[in-house]
Parts: sequence; C-alpha cells; structure tokens
Amino acid sequence: MSTREGSLEAPKRHPIDWKNIDFYNETSLMNEMERVYDICHGCRRCVNLCTAFPRLFDLIDESSTGELDGVDKNQFWEVVDRCYLCDMCFMTKCPYVPPHEWNIDFPHLMLRAKAVKYKSKGAGFRDRLLSSTDLVGKLATIPVVVQTVNTLNKTPAARKLMDNVLGIHADRELPEYAAKKFRSTARTNDTFTVKDGARSPGKAAIYATCYINYNEPGIGHDLLKILEHNEIPVCLVEKEACCGMPKLELGDLEAVEKLKNENIPHLLKLAQAGYAIISAVPSCTLMYKQELPLMFPDDEAVQTVAAAMFDPFEYLALRNQDNLLKTDFKNPLGNVAYHIPCHQRVQNFGKKTRDILQLIPGTKLNVVERCSGHDGTWGVKSEHFADSMKIGRPVFKQMAASDPDFISSDCAIAARHIEQGMGESKAQKLHPLTLLHMAYGDDTDLQMTADSDQPATQTTQQGEKHMT
Repeated sequence: MSTREGSLEAPKRHPIDWKNIDFYNETSLMNEMERVYDICHGCRRCVNLCTAFPRLFDLIDESSTGELDGVDKNQFWEVVDRCYLCDMCFMTKCPYVPPHEWNIDFPHLMLRAKAVKYKSKGAGFRDRLLSSTDLVGKLATIPVVVQTVNTLNKTPAARKLMDNVLGIHADRELPEYAAKKFRSTARTNDTFTVKDGARSPGKAAIYATCYINYNEPGIGHDLLKILEHNEIPVCLVEKEACCGMPKLELGDLEAVEKLKNENIPHLLKLAQAGYAIISAVPSCTLMYKQELPLMFPDDEAVQTVAAAMFDPFEYLALRNQDNLLKTDFKNPLGNVAYHIPCHQRVQNFGKKTRDILQLIPGTKLNVVERCSGHDGTWGVKSEHFADSMKIGRPVFKQMAASDPDFISSDCAIAARHIEQGMGESKAQKLHPLTLLHMAYGDDTDLQMTADSDQPATQTTQQGEKHMT
C-alpha cells in the first residue's frame, strides 16, 4: 500500500520549527497554505468541524474560477482567524497527516500563520488582555476589586461598553473571579504512605492553572479531597505561571518560551522526584504533554515534565487499573450529561472521565463527544460569538436530550458555554471532579472549599441537596 492510499501507522506530529528563520517567511508560508488549502478543497472531510473550513470552501466556491487559484491570497487570513487550534482535524478527520507523504498538519500550519501575523503586526489590546490570564487574574482577585469586576461583568451597560470598546461580546456569560484564590486556601496532605502502582505514581502534585486558581478554586479543592480520600500524598507545585496556551493561540511564541522557562524548573523537580503532576484544565495539560515538547524537542526537562503530566481522570483510571482506587461511593449521581472537550480528546488516553464516573452506582451517563464551540478566548470575542454558539448548537441539543440532573465537562469554560447555550434547564453545571467528590460523600460542605468563598462551593452544596 502506498502512502498516498493510506497508512496503518499512527498519526505523527513533527516538531514545530519555530526557531528557523524561514518559519516567519510570509512568502514561504503563503506557498504552504496554498498547497494545503488545495488538498483540503479536494477532500472537504472537515467541513463540519468549525468555521475555518467552511470559510475556505466558500472562498473557493465563490471565486471566479471555482478553484483555489481564483482566491486572493490576502483572504487566506480569514481562514487563519477562524482556527482556534482544537487539533480535531488532525486527530480525527484528515487522512493525509504524517506519515502520509502529503504531510498535512493543518493546526500547526495555522499556528505558524498566527505566529507570522503576530511577528509582523503584533496584537490588539483586547487579544493581549485576554491572553494574559495570570496578570488579569491577579488584578481581578484583589479584595474589593473582585466584587467590582464581577458586578461589571453582569451589568448590561458595562457589557455593552466592553462590546463596543474591547470587542468582548455583550451576550457572552463570563466566569466570575473568586474572592479567595485556590493556591492561598488549599490544604494539602502528605502524611499518607506512598503506594506506587505499576502504571501510576503514588504521590501527586497539583498544577493549579489560572482558571482554577482565580475563577473556580472549588474544582481544585474537589481534586484535593479526592486524592485525600484515596490516601495519595499531595502537594502544590511550588510556584507556577500560566501554561502559555493563550499566548500560543495568539501566535506569541516568544511569550510561550518565557512562560516555559518560568514553569519547567519547578515542575522538573517534582517529575524527577516521582510525582504525578496533575492539571485539571485540559488545555493546560495538553500544553505540557504535546505543544511544549513539539516546540522544544531537544529540551530534556520539557520531555521529562511531559511524561509526568496527567489529566486528573487519566491518573485516577491508572490508579484503578493498579487496583489502588477506592470505589466506596456513597451517593448516586442520577442522570449526567457529560461532554468530552477537544483538548482532552486529542491527548489520546481514551474516555477516562466516563470510565470513572461509570463506576458510581445509580449513575447514568449521556456522553457527548463533539466540539462545544467556545475554545478558550475565541468564543468571547465579538466577531466570533455567533459562530461559537452555532458550532455548539448540536452539543447543546445532545446534552439536553436526556433531561439530565447535571451537565458536566472536563473543560469548565466549555461547560459554562454549554449551560448558556442550553438556556433554561433544571440541570446543574458541575465539574466531573465535583461530581466524583460528591459521590464519595466526604464532609463536602465542611472541607472542600471552606475558605474559598466562591460559586463552586455553593453549587456543590446545591448539588447534594438536589440528589437528596
């Protein structure tokens, strides 16, 4: 069988050659986009994934020739702007990914285009603001300021102003900021005896992420309580900054490198000490497991950290395979509509969240495996909000179809987007870690987020009342 006809080999991603001067050569980039766009035009399998491919095909179909040669190359950027680097075309649709001789990696071509655009034109205030999650989080969670920020984010007049001035859509429901950050309220427990499994380290370190630290610390506290219930010694990463995914999506690769240099030394110590490093945000986990290793293929520290980085349910599933996960669940969860986010799917470890939640007696899962459409900061922007809701519409419908008690996604932002898209519903939005903690039934209202004073705690307690 020739490579042109297909291959039985697994898809392979090549390192991102972003240090090569030719990487930023716009003529070279345009030639490569023309080559790839023409192949995509002849295939069109990805037309239903996002709005990037439909826009490409519309440009071609509406051109004077009906072929790619009739499209003005300046319009190529319209496709780039609609790509939010979910990676699903590479992982699930494209038959021409490496090792195929056509060597198509559409997301990384779009990343290159974003990097070229950023290098030549920079970014506007809105995009720089949205991609500075750590800085914004620190400022927004200052006492007194946090109440003001949360109030303004819910005030129609203020939101209209944000729409007109910043380009943040007035109808996008934004996450609240927590009055008390996760890292300042987390209580870790390292007194347990380490029980390494054949597949899973017996001690864990939590990489909090910007979102858990500043927006929903309750998710992090749930993770801590789950690990404590399973007698796993746990600590927090000594010091952390943003993983760099928002800057990657912006094309600011030098900022990604700076953040890598801040984070990796602290993470490396833990990896070398035999810790499983756990991140509860799929995009952050993906950054360390895939994007940074591809950006820095010769950096041994990056590769070591990548091997030690785990999604929470990936880790718990490995503990279960090692017969070390406790399954003494006290509370059924009822009917749960569960969404698998793209940045978790592309990590290729399977449906581990589903597998663990299915262990809970009295729990029925409706699993939805499709892009929700929010995708980081993309769905917040005024020019993309309508498309984000359109992409998510099938997910909203599928999640509501089972009349669930709870809606849940490993990506907290996707879950918020889905909740908004579903509209009025009896279902409560809870993170899978919150659901698992509830199922264990451990002193939830007293211990989980006793000092965090933020919405996730209230939601968990409401969920317990809902079940009873």
